[in-house]
Amino acid sequence: MSSTPWWQSATAYQIYPRSFCDLNGDGVGDIPGILSKLDHLADLGIGFIWLSPVYRSPMADNGYDISDYDAIAPEFGTMADMEKLIAEAKARGIGIVMDLVVNHTSDEHAWFQAARSSLMDPKRDWYIWRDPDADGGPPDDQQSLFGGPAWTLDPLSGQYYFHLFDRKQPDLNWENPHMRAQIWAMMNRWFDRGIAGFRMDVIDLIGKDVDAEITADGPKLHDYIREMHRETLAGRDVVTVGEAWSANLDNALLFTGRDRGELSMVFQFAHVTEGWDPAFGKWRARPRDLVGLKRVFNAWQQALAEDGWNSLFWSNHDLPRAVSKYGDDSPEWRVRSAKALSTVLHLMKGTPYVFQGEEIGMTNMSFDQVEDFDDVEIRNNFRIQTGRGLTEAEFLAGANANGRDNARTPMQWASGPGAGFTMGTPWLPLNPNAEEINVALDRANPDGVFEHYKALISLRNKLVIVTHGRFIPLAPEHPDVWAYARERDGQRLTMVANLTSAPVAFEVPPEGAVAGSCVTSTALPRADLQGRIDLAPWEAVAVLGP
Repeated sequence: MSSTPWWQSATAYQIYPRSFCDLNGDGVGDIPGILSKLDHLADLGIGFIWLSPVYRSPMADNGYDISDYDAIAPEFGTMADMEKLIAEAKARGIGIVMDLVVNHTSDEHAWFQAARSSLMDPKRDWYIWRDPDADGGPPDDQQSLFGGPAWTLDPLSGQYYFHLFDRKQPDLNWENPHMRAQIWAMMNRWFDRGIAGFRMDVIDLIGKDVDAEITADGPKLHDYIREMHRETLAGRDVVTVGEAWSANLDNALLFTGRDRGELSMVFQFAHVTEGWDPAFGKWRARPRDLVGLKRVFNAWQQALAEDGWNSLFWSNHDLPRAVSKYGDDSPEWRVRSAKALSTVLHLMKGTPYVFQGEEIGMTNMSFDQVEDFDDVEIRNNFRIQTGRGLTEAEFLAGANANGRDNARTPMQWASGPGAGFTMGTPWLPLNPNAEEINVALDRANPDGVFEHYKALISLRNKLVIVTHGRFIPLAPEHPDVWAYARERDGQRLTMVANLTSAPVAFEVPPEGAVAGSCVTSTALPRADLQGRIDLAPWEAVAVLGP
């Protein structure tokens, strides 16, 4: 193994299979569809694909409710298709990273079916059960993250089972060593099939202490992750990334420190929640706060400067489209703002993640009424948040700004019916702008978003300063400009970006001043960044020099 892990210079690409490419015409994306687009991804230059769940599932939460970890959902294909995808991707230098969803299973999983069959079944303790309270109600008032009680009564046994998400997603009891052993065995079977690693769904929840009402970052969390590492990851040249909404500057190194024996990196969401409303969270839309965003990214860059590793992302299947959330998705500025945002992110230290469609500047889709949304989280929260005081119009605005269906509208491959995604009726409506925003049109444009992403990904592979250079924030309190420098071996790379739709005058701080060669620009190239400069709208430029 190289002393520098391969994933530190790689760029990841997330595929949400249901919405990526449908080859059989049933309106649902599938694994053969992914196979048909591997050359697109290879040309982009990515190092690995994070594949959202394709396991067998009743699809109560679009695959995050798994009923069989060793089978493929029929709507996505077969295990033979999956093995072909792993092999074909590997032939192009691309690893497949599976989504590991082990905080919970589906209530249709054989384990849960056995567990609920009898109080004496050996698998009963693989889940979390409690007796009703004195009045026959739930054991306590803990709430599901999808809205409503976190306890559901099982009429077969008269006990309640715990679920932090939907009632069809019962939480596993990680205190049971026999259950953990089955998880390790399942992970090792997937490694034997040739995958390159795992993205671990809500991994910070597995150490929960339900009776103490501690769900995230529980007392045994890191014991379980270290056991996982010993039993499945040790000695393998793989990448692991844990989704951890509770990760913060104080505990991040517990997950990712080099000597911890846990994970390669975590997804932390401080930059996401920073923009949420204090009272209603993401359900009340708020304007972008650039200074707050910079504060979060700068802090994480510096906290993991010497140890651990950052994951870098604007978007995923749970978040809005980057160009709509942080940029300007109007026809005039969409392309340039998408390129500016990518420049800001991809020249930081860490592993960047590109969500499908981000590489062509896909936008949020505006839904006209709450009933049009597919997402269970939105449907559940509409009743809850309007009951707490949000108006229906406010909730709709929040769901349109931050809801999960924004990222899940089908990939826009071409103009015409089905947008190249399907020959049938898509499972979720296509964004009406698919005629103007699609892969075919963007790739035909040498100044398009795709070519800019491709160039940035190539820079990460070519320039060690991008992968390992020291990070120096510049002008952190400037309300319109994002700037930083990277330094290594006597070289300096300075990035300056005007993240507004108006011209801005900016004074480059002395610690960022550089003259040399322009490595990327969304406007005219510059050979130096020194003193006072006039930045065009959404101009992002990086200069490398001594």
